[in-house]
Amino acid sequence: MKIFNTLTRQKEEFEPIEEGRVGLYCCGPTVYNYAHIGNLRTYVFEDLLRRALEFNGYVMNHVMNITDVGHLTSDEDEGEDKMKKGAEREKKTVWEIAEYYTQAFLEDMDRLNFLKPTVKPKATDHVQEMIDQVKKLEENGLTYIGKNGNVYYDTSKFKYYGELAQLDKQELQAGARIEVDENKRNASDFVLWFVQSKHGDQDMQWDSPWGKGFPGWHIECSAMSSRYLGDQFDIHCGGIDHIPVHHTNEIAQAEGASGKHPWVKYWMHGNFLVLKNKEKMAKSGDNFLTLSALIQKGYDPLDYRYFCLQSNYRKELAFDWEGMDAARTGLRRLREKVMALGETEGEIDESRLQSFADAINDDLNMPQALALAYELLDDMSINNGDKLSTMKKMDTVLGLKLDEEIKFEIPPQIVEWILERNKARDEKDYKKSDEIRDKIQESGKWIVKDGTGGTEVIPK
Repeated sequence: MKIFNTLTRQKEEFEPIEEGRVGLYCCGPTVYNYAHIGNLRTYVFEDLLRRALEFNGYVMNHVMNITDVGHLTSDEDEGEDKMKKGAEREKKTVWEIAEYYTQAFLEDMDRLNFLKPTVKPKATDHVQEMIDQVKKLEENGLTYIGKNGNVYYDTSKFKYYGELAQLDKQELQAGARIEVDENKRNASDFVLWFVQSKHGDQDMQWDSPWGKGFPGWHIECSAMSSRYLGDQFDIHCGGIDHIPVHHTNEIAQAEGASGKHPWVKYWMHGNFLVLKNKEKMAKSGDNFLTLSALIQKGYDPLDYRYFCLQSNYRKELAFDWEGMDAARTGLRRLREKVMALGETEGEIDESRLQSFADAINDDLNMPQALALAYELLDDMSINNGDKLSTMKKMDTVLGLKLDEEIKFEIPPQIVEWILERNKARDEKDYKKSDEIRDKIQESGKWIVKDGTGGTEVIPK
């Protein structure tokens, strides 16, 4: 199995630290709002990686954090508290916001058929681990107290700083990346523990050796991943936006505390989901699209999973509704082909499965893997039972539930028109019935059929 390692900027053969076992850490959601479909694209990639590793026989220890502690809106030490911002928006407590959006994210995971992580640690349950790691960094001479009382990491004392992002010395000079902060010795230094924020008191605070306050947000991932995966582990994943600051700072913290290098053997990052104008989807923008919004438009959540499978995780993926329509059609066609095979299984076609394995083991080449699934189904030289068994094995990686009955959700407006049309038909008002049928079909996404129970619709 070969994967692209961000640390070396090249594909490398995957060799775990411990034979047969893999430690995998994935940066989880900050639960102050719904995850948008750009966020979810990264989680689709991480689920595919997990499935591919298990396909190859590895035993997984998969950790994904839940960031439910207030931290600042920027990767830098700037901005307002995300949790507090969500609480003010919805007139709830930060704890209520965290619980609500945690559950919303877990529901999205189920909808997209993600395998459950081995453990999902919450940041608020691990503040002591964060304090302990800051204390260790302090003991190792890597911290200092700013004029504001906050605890800072002195990046000039960590020789590997910037290695992941390939930041050179010039980029680390004062003002090169961020606005100069008079509390910092170096522009790239960052807060490990806040006792004072530029934007007032945070709602979530804890006692610490440096005063009552809250953790810098980078510390949570290095503390919790080390807690559950040890001082060195195999793979750390996230979005490419995490490379220059968040993951760079995680490395400095974890290795600075343990003294072990490298902390992580392989770093893997998913690229952005963008709109046609190359605009990145963001929670603070007008282009915020959730999985529920796709469902309201008549798409199955697995239509979006299929949409993501059509591109390599390291490439930008352009989102548009035509692409979603094509993904829905493609998934429906694939499922229909599998359903047509019947229910009697046969033998796995090892040659076809090996070709599929070669694709996923080539840095998760999912477009090729999908193409191989179609080739298998269209091969008339293979009997249906063997096809079915082979497809089921392939679907342990694809995660498309190909052997399940096709389901979809109908938007409320379409439901209302269906009820109106059934009433018109009962009253023998066929002119109105035809008008409503045309209106449904002109929406562009539905085909109307008259069944024994009344009007039925299916996606185009």
